[in-house]
Amino acid sequence: MNLPQAFIERTRQLLGEEQYPAFQEALATEVPVSIRPNRKKCDLPVEGEAVPWAPSGVYLKSRPTFTFDPLFHAGCYYVQEASSMFVERVLREYVKEPVVMLDLCAAPGGKSTLCRSVLPEGSLLVANEVMRNRSQILAENLVKWGSPEVIVTNNDPADFTDLTHLFDVILTDVPCSGEGMFRKDQVAVDEWSIENVDICWQRQRRILTDIWPSLKPGGLLIYSTCTFNREEDEDNVAWIARELGAETLPVSIEEEWGITGNLTGGGFPVYRFLPHKTKGEGFFLAALRKRADGCDETPSRFLKTPSRMDKKKKGKDAKQPLSVPREAKDWLKESDAFNLTLNGTSVVAFPKAHAEVYALLGQQLKVIHAGITLGEIKGKYLIPHHSLAMSTALASEAFPQAELTYEQAIAYLRKEGLVLDADVPRGYVLLTYRQVPLGFVKNIGNRANNLYPQEWRIRSGYLPEEIVCVF
Repeated sequence: MNLPQAFIERTRQLLGEEQYPAFQEALATEVPVSIRPNRKKCDLPVEGEAVPWAPSGVYLKSRPTFTFDPLFHAGCYYVQEASSMFVERVLREYVKEPVVMLDLCAAPGGKSTLCRSVLPEGSLLVANEVMRNRSQILAENLVKWGSPEVIVTNNDPADFTDLTHLFDVILTDVPCSGEGMFRKDQVAVDEWSIENVDICWQRQRRILTDIWPSLKPGGLLIYSTCTFNREEDEDNVAWIARELGAETLPVSIEEEWGITGNLTGGGFPVYRFLPHKTKGEGFFLAALRKRADGCDETPSRFLKTPSRMDKKKKGKDAKQPLSVPREAKDWLKESDAFNLTLNGTSVVAFPKAHAEVYALLGQQLKVIHAGITLGEIKGKYLIPHHSLAMSTALASEAFPQAELTYEQAIAYLRKEGLVLDADVPRGYVLLTYRQVPLGFVKNIGNRANNLYPQEWRIRSGYLPEEIVCVF
């Protein structure tokens, strides 16, 4: 690997002459492959080594053919870099009760799905991504993960500023210079420069300034990057503590994990993952608590009222009212825990416990997914939505089911036509693979119309000779 000379000099100075040769050598080694199983969907065993700081993570012995694994598309596991799973350690140590959490820079969804699995029961996760195309990928991955207590937004960090004291926890995995990804991303190497590092640390401070008012006094901020330099790491943490009013927090770790502490001589705790010491990519994290003193802003969640535009919209919609079909409630387990509403022609189920926050965010932000999209009304019929098939709240007994072979599952995921067994009833059928829901079809007898989302389909017509799956 041809590293930029300025990067070599800066990193050698940061790590020291003794460590740097081992660090550079590690950058030439193979990248470890790790996943997190979704135990709310699948309890099948996984062969591999446990990630020591994240009990939910597993190192795999080899890289499976993820694209051609139906259980990957069913949300039974997420492919996530092991170092970044350290977020789990922080949440388990400091979050013991239900919270409202924001993952600010969330795409593609690795840390969001992790947070959603680790947060205490009854918590709400808001996952945001500023880039529109990436926000769609984020929504896809969270839909597949299946939790209904999720809202996905597509907003700039500045859009959250007026949501004063709304969040108990905020994760800011901020855009960075990407030095920690050099081993698997040549583009990150090619685009690196000192000038870009300077742009990044300044942008990170603007993001933190924008989001800070929305964190509750006493709330938890998790700051992370996938880079090595001190400007984006320790220097920014020191700035958060000094300028924004935060207390740095220790996270309990074991010595054998090989996690490195503060490299700048500062007395505050930070956690560095260096490829020559830990089994994973480059990662940096600090946990901070917002001080309660000096926070006199009024919480915003009780102050927002629907705008005139909202009222006009309601009046316009009232000319041709739609109602939620009765059968929609039967499609959910514990349906009394949800509010069922209409978003255009879509029926949406959202947890009642967080209805107030949902209403507020709907007024302030661009919400692209929330809760469960149960189905779409077309004429007299309610067509079940893929979001319902993926949800852990699905009442699967509400639909006839058909178990697919591997070949049938791949054909379905390519959005090809299927012919089901003659004994499968006509109408909407829930397809399963290894007893895990995969999606819906409408069985019309001689064929089944494929309802898999067009934009999510497997586009490759190629099938490897050897298929290696996780489970």
